[in-house]
Amino acid sequence: MWALTAALVAGGGAAAGCKAQATGSAPIRVTKTSVPPEPPERPQRSSVSNSTADGKDDAPPVPAQRAKPAAPANPVLLATGANGAQVRELQARLRKLELFDRNPTGYYGPVTTASVRAFQRQQGMGSTGTVTSDLWTALRARTSPPSRDELYPPTTRPLDDPDPRCLKGRALCVSKKSRTLAWYVNGRMLSAMDVRFGSAYTPTREGEFGVNFKSRDHVSTIYDTPMPYALFFSGGQAIHYSSDFAARGYGGASHGCVNVRDKKKIAALFAQVRKGDKVVVYK
Repeated sequence: MWALTAALVAGGGAAAGCKAQATGSAPIRVTKTSVPPEPPERPQRSSVSNSTADGKDDAPPVPAQRAKPAAPANPVLLATGANGAQVRELQARLRKLELFDRNPTGYYGPVTTASVRAFQRQQGMGSTGTVTSDLWTALRARTSPPSRDELYPPTTRPLDDPDPRCLKGRALCVSKKSRTLAWYVNGRMLSAMDVRFGSAYTPTREGEFGVNFKSRDHVSTIYDTPMPYALFFSGGQAIHYSSDFAARGYGGASHGCVNVRDKKKIAALFAQVRKGDKVVVYK
């Protein structure tokens, strides 16, 4: 834009945008130099809208959401390595069908896997060894809800039927078949626990005996090993706690004694048993 000259008359006003200053009577000429025009103002983007002034959307396109895959019709609920309350219920229900020959443990191991496969074969299902929704429904339909005693039995192995001699008076009923000890008073079972016995070279004697000596912190004078909560019933043979049994399980054996691996249970039993109480060891 070309320069624009404006003549000011003395005593006159100011040109728009400029201030004139008089120094004499002569007219003052003020020249305003032209400047490049400013580019047109760009439309401001709204802070609350993604649209420009002309109404066109300038936001990036939103990708279409993919549809989630449908859930499998027969999902796997339990498999080898699982543990918890549902596994315990599974084992208790399989035991009702005589497909699981142990007491519930809550751990899904090889024995449980084999039992599940046996049930699958009975039902004409694929022998996978895993519990699916369909299998769980079929198992629940064929079994009643297990009781708390069935879910949490006192021993890891099912208790044997008591010897008739155990049902009279006060008796420690020791079954070599089930490898369990049950404490009876007048025919009522008060507690039970896992036990193990002597080896073939040092067998635990069978028969009916009586508790003749109690020793809470006993140490074997022959083998120099601790025998806590010892209840002697036949010579040097006694019912007592065994840390080796607690650590190794049935992989070891005693020197003829009845070993108990649950320390709390044998401690409670030791406090209840009296000298003269019956001990019955049978197969």
